[in-house]
Amino acid sequence: MKMLQYPLTYHHDSARLFARIAHQPWAMFFDSGQKLQAATGQPGSQYGRYDILVADPFMTFSSDEAQTVVQERGRSYVSFEDPFELLEQAMRPYQAQKCGLPFTGGAAGYFGYDLARRLEKLPSIASNSDAVPPMQVGIYDWAVVVDHRNKTACLVSHGFDSATHERWDALCSLFDAPFEVNGDAEFAVTSAISSNMSRSKYQQAFGAIKAYIHEGDCYQVNLAQRFSAKASGDAWLAYQKLRDVSPAPFMAYMNFNGMQVLSGSPERFLQVVGGYVETRPIKGTRPRSDDAAQDAQYAADLQASVKDRAENLMIVDLLRNDISKTCEVGSVKADKLFQLQSFANVHHLVSIVTGKLQAGKTAIELLRGCFPGGSITGAPKLRAMQIIEELEPHRRGVYCGAIGYIGFDGDMDTNIAIRTAVFIADKGIAGSTATARCDTGEISFYAGGGIVADSDAEKEYTETLDKASSMLKVMQHFSRIEK
Repeated sequence: MKMLQYPLTYHHDSARLFARIAHQPWAMFFDSGQKLQAATGQPGSQYGRYDILVADPFMTFSSDEAQTVVQERGRSYVSFEDPFELLEQAMRPYQAQKCGLPFTGGAAGYFGYDLARRLEKLPSIASNSDAVPPMQVGIYDWAVVVDHRNKTACLVSHGFDSATHERWDALCSLFDAPFEVNGDAEFAVTSAISSNMSRSKYQQAFGAIKAYIHEGDCYQVNLAQRFSAKASGDAWLAYQKLRDVSPAPFMAYMNFNGMQVLSGSPERFLQVVGGYVETRPIKGTRPRSDDAAQDAQYAADLQASVKDRAENLMIVDLLRNDISKTCEVGSVKADKLFQLQSFANVHHLVSIVTGKLQAGKTAIELLRGCFPGGSITGAPKLRAMQIIEELEPHRRGVYCGAIGYIGFDGDMDTNIAIRTAVFIADKGIAGSTATARCDTGEISFYAGGGIVADSDAEKEYTETLDKASSMLKVMQHFSRIEK
């Protein structure tokens, strides 16, 4: 079947295109962060080339701890199968050849951290008051792909869904229509921002982790605190502010029923291109400074830190083992170690691990075998997750899971869902029929870091605040609390 293609007018800011579908249920914007470089001329080699926009999936999958609700064009059913295998089965009939674009239809969404409960036996201690579905993924028959290198944009589809053919002309007209700003839209944070861990509570949890490490239970545990505030209005506005405050190479906005995800992740989890696998774990953080000399000193300190390099290497080894489950023997290599990458609010150490998928193995099998990412659990992974459940007051939900896409051509790109906020229209109703515009709700996000044997409690606590700084700026920008 010949692929449908329709050229669109290119603009350096793909939000102008996404605004046309931003409030449709299951609309998603995979945003490469290139807007910063294109609009300001600032260097952005770590930012991506392509933005991807989708909406109107012909199948959706929404999982909880025991089951997955599948909806397909008017019919709905419940499955108790492994959600990864369920998605694999659904994708199998739709196969396409590579065409030079990163995504021309396929599965897209998030795989939340707590989806690990479908893979491992974990205790149930932390509060699950948000009831965020552990997985929400759609299968999309069309996409808008923006290429910032070639300055092109196009609407593409393989036409697997008959509805695409029926709506094609309307879709083309939708994205051709003049851009209009909705001047009536508002977003407001209507309470103080609070954390689920005071400094003393964080230090208590930190001490418990150090005790586990000294007892030989584990080598590293990622400990995170949750920030939250009451909020109302249109979360799309909050996301647009986030991409201005803190552009990142793996940004995303996803609009689900009654719930929106706003992500500015710097970390690639798993990429598959033509059977070749890449993962880029981050471990090691220092704050940025407006003073150039101080900023350079922070970067130099990070690069010279034996502790941060050791912490990074632990996760590199864990990921080498994880991707070896589905990669060819001898193909897995640590190509680069401890590379400095600098973002709006922090410096990071990033390593690159690569491999080649075994014949007959798929991107979804790779994702399942590595899930959740070791950089945000610790090592060994299962014991670290058990300790996280014991010490963190709330379940993580989307945070520290994966966000991304798996194409009909077998390629995949996912990030680690850090620097990620969730806005729920009304507490506990994620998955309802509420829209992105609501009168009351809550916005929440997490910030954490890896604890190892020689970690310092005060430094680790401060690091969580450094990582939270960009999201806190966004929330403070929209604050309507009288000072």
